Amino acid sequence: MQTYCVDSQVADSACTATAYLMGVKGNIETIGVSGAVSNRDCLASNDPANQAVSSMMWAQKAGKRTGVISNMRVTHATPAGAYANVAQRNWECDADVITDKLAEKRCVTDSPDIARQLIERETGRNLNVVMGGGREKFLPKTDENQQGQRQDGRDLINEWLKINRSSQASSAYVTDRSQLKSLNTSKTDYLLGLFAPSHMSYNLLANKSVEPTLVEMTEAAIEVLSKGDAGYYLFIEGGLIDWAHHSNMARLAVDETVMLSRAVARARELTSPDDTLIVVTSDHSHTMTINGYPHRGSDILGHPETSSIDKMPYSTLSYANGPSAKERYNLTTDDENISLPQYQFPSMVNLSWETHGGEDVGVFASGPWAHLFVGNYEQNFIPYAISYAANMGPGAEHERKHADSSSTKISVGPSLLQSVLLATFTALIGLLL
Repeated sequence: MQTYCVDSQVADSACTATAYLMGVKGNIETIGVSGAVSNRDCLASNDPANQAVSSMMWAQKAGKRTGVISNMRVTHATPAGAYANVAQRNWECDADVITDKLAEKRCVTDSPDIARQLIERETGRNLNVVMGGGREKFLPKTDENQQGQRQDGRDLINEWLKINRSSQASSAYVTDRSQLKSLNTSKTDYLLGLFAPSHMSYNLLANKSVEPTLVEMTEAAIEVLSKGDAGYYLFIEGGLIDWAHHSNMARLAVDETVMLSRAVARARELTSPDDTLIVVTSDHSHTMTINGYPHRGSDILGHPETSSIDKMPYSTLSYANGPSAKERYNLTTDDENISLPQYQFPSMVNLSWETHGGEDVGVFASGPWAHLFVGNYEQNFIPYAISYAANMGPGAEHERKHADSSSTKISVGPSLLQSVLLATFTALIGLLL
């Protein structure tokens, strides 16, 4: 699928999340709004005519349970695409808006930050599962709590726990792996898990006794969401793949890709291909490439044996840009460090932060109506294909019109599809399923 933003050939995760979760292409760094809203135009973003409706709301209106999990902050650009409408992706809490020197003063009061939207607005507050990092965006900064960042004094976690739900609904808030593992998911209707102040840790560097893995979060989410009779819609992001690429840390990026692959594999074990559609894709690519002519079976993180003109080895994985650029040197001097998780693979152009790439990205699907995801199409096609397959949102409306216009009243919608899982990764490396 094609990933560009309205105003940018190479996309960021804000406009891409808007495309594949809300069905609208927007401008770079904006979330949940159309191309009529430019970056930081909070006035235009508050206009309902410019706000997109999330596919999560489509599912909620259809009676499905919904969930969002990520190993990034849950207010970060990609997960925010499931529930937020905002003119600047970095406005994750009120302090972010206040300290944004390019933001108009009225944006502080007129544009609710992303964390507030998760708690206050209909789509966010009705999510049955929200798990990831980003605790600091929900807590006030006080002398006793230095981890909090909010300047409005609000404790949004406590407010989430007090949301007026049905008398029979149960809510749970967890902060570490042990609490998640001991949770009785069969008796939990709403689950909020914030496992780190900011982003969660890379799998290879994480304290496994404190932070759950993406696999464990996926498992818990499916257990909570499976309780409903109308099925569910779960979004899973392996966002640390992206984070590692930005630092040219290919080993960490590859490992995080494997972790997302394992989360997808676990989802397949817990569901049936007869009634669950699983879609796996990437919001964008990165500038990493697999180059040279390495032999089959050789270490993807090593050096191909093909000789270069300067008779020095080069890395199979390398980046077009990023913080590791330096003059050409003999990579064998790095042999002691190349096995370290945070080793930075070579890049060509020196930038403080590696950029995304603009290539089309792959889409993989299995289960009912997987054939809808064949071909080459715009990124904002994804949620409409899901809505048609799951008989929710615009897809459900289309089906009714089709059926009503048919003399035989044949339904063209799925009769068995119950659940949908949409997982994203940001890498040029295919999933190792």
